[in-house]
Amino acid sequence: MSVFTLIVFKLAAGLLLDRLFGEVPRYHPLVGFGRWSNAVEARVRAWSASRLAGMLAWLLAVGPWVGLALLVRDMHPLAHWPVDIALLYFALGGRSLTEHAEAIALPLEAGKLDEARQRTGWIVSRDTSVLDAEGVARAGTESVLENGNDAVFGALFWFLLAGGPGVLLFRLANTLDAMWGYRTQQYLRFGWAAARIDDLLNALPARLTALTYAVLGRTRQALECWRRQAPSWDSPNAGPVMAAGAGALDLKLGGAAIYHGQEEIRPQLGEGSAPDARAIRAAVSLVRRGILLWLAVAGLIALALERLHA
Repeated sequence: MSVFTLIVFKLAAGLLLDRLFGEVPRYHPLVGFGRWSNAVEARVRAWSASRLAGMLAWLLAVGPWVGLALLVRDMHPLAHWPVDIALLYFALGGRSLTEHAEAIALPLEAGKLDEARQRTGWIVSRDTSVLDAEGVARAGTESVLENGNDAVFGALFWFLLAGGPGVLLFRLANTLDAMWGYRTQQYLRFGWAAARIDDLLNALPARLTALTYAVLGRTRQALECWRRQAPSWDSPNAGPVMAAGAGALDLKLGGAAIYHGQEEIRPQLGEGSAPDARAIRAAVSLVRRGILLWLAVAGLIALALERLHA
């Protein structure tokens, strides 16, 4: 088996494990990493909360685990098989994303708005207590589209580029951005490095995700929304992903949302109809079809490279 075919095999194995088993929250390695990162933050903050301190904390939190992955992976010629597949599996969140989306769509369809608001609050940082049905559907759809990159395609990209250690680096960096990358008084300086590193690691995957959404939906509209609307979004990576996704699904997203007690008037993303429960499921379907597309393209590239090197 050539190295190119082997990479695709590992990719398929990791995706299959995620589809079959999803996350195991109680024993998931990211739970332990979160505790480790909190301990590192406490120690470093006792010295300083500057940008430099935040960078040091990031290196102390991430560096040992990526180094350990590299060490274990190279201990034996066959070690890279289980190590790479396991790291990809733990980095993926495709099934979890689907389950969280369905947990919002089901009560929303049944008219159980309070339950739908509560479930939405599990996966978004905005205040969901005042959302109407359309607002819940909008938040759920936006979350699926954005996390399609963070939980799926970004991980696939870094695995294809740098194997298990690469996908581990991506997932830990993404986790620290979620923990420290806030623009609040507490994290404005300390979390600067975590936010910037995550932006850097996501720059190319986010645009490939946006392109994936465009190819699998209303392509022309998605590309136009990406071009016109993404630059006005506050995140350089979420903008292309969500604008292209909204355009691909013929949906109108964005608009007002409440974060930390403050209302933010966000730019419009996409064109078309207002979202409902069906829009959440359509976003999930878009991500799933994107996974199949990435797997097919990776397989074709591996086949072409194998023939080229034959």
